[in-house]
Amino acid sequence: MAVLSEQPTGSLASWSAVFGGAISAAALSSVLLGFGIAIGLSVASTAPTWRDASAALALLSGIYLILQALLSFGLGGYLAGRIRSPFSAGAPDVTERADGVHGLLSWALAVIFGLALAALATSIGAPGKAGVAAPSATAAEPLLSSELDRLFRAPRRPANVDLTAERAEAGRILLTSAGHTGVLPEDRSYLVQQVAGLTALPPADAERRVDDVLGKSRTAIRKSRQTAVILAFSAAAALLLGAVAAWSAAVAGGRHRDGEPLPRWMSHGDMLTRRRGGPFSSPAAGPVTPRPLAE
Repeated sequence: MAVLSEQPTGSLASWSAVFGGAISAAALSSVLLGFGIAIGLSVASTAPTWRDASAALALLSGIYLILQALLSFGLGGYLAGRIRSPFSAGAPDVTERADGVHGLLSWALAVIFGLALAALATSIGAPGKAGVAAPSATAAEPLLSSELDRLFRAPRRPANVDLTAERAEAGRILLTSAGHTGVLPEDRSYLVQQVAGLTALPPADAERRVDDVLGKSRTAIRKSRQTAVILAFSAAAALLLGAVAAWSAAVAGGRHRDGEPLPRWMSHGDMLTRRRGGPFSSPAAGPVTPRPLAE
């Protein structure tokens, strides 16, 4: 008498399949992100003009981020389930659950790979050497770099004048312009004095310039916050939906591995099999033999 066994008798995890799926997902994600940046679907940039991008473009960039995650993690999950070593025996639901877990493992590892590559790229592209702050960096740059340029612009200035300290201090003051209390009156008066002294402008003109720059800074910070919200939401949604795609694709890969058809909602994936006249080329092929159960 045959006894149904719900426990697999093979290895619980095939790490070669997990690593293969994760590397494939990370590679495809890098390619798709590169294409997105090349055609302008990016929600961040070091150029000051990126702040003038419309909300529609930022939303389109977020949608592209989600789509590339679905494709990348779907590929990684499918490969993880397709090349996983099958159990010697096991119930269909146990096998599908194991395939889905392998898809999730490949998704998690691909996320770690992506974060590591992003951190490496950031460290390589950061100005200055490791452990040494760049002398030209300020707290407000590159977000308010053009506003700082406009604030201290002068028709005549002696050569080799270093305004690094003044720009850094003014940048920290400008960053407070978007707060609930705004720039304090004493900080505004200090900026007016700094601008008048460094640019040789009359006090009235220096005051008008400071007020103009404060208004532009508030607008720039508000737009950057909106873009950051879109980026954060899109990244979170992309990761969450990527996990679902990895699980579903891994289950589909396991079905292909075991010679079974895909679910009805993924039936278009069997198009190549139907064209080749495989065992599941048409609904008239008869019932599908389930995965064998343990004796």
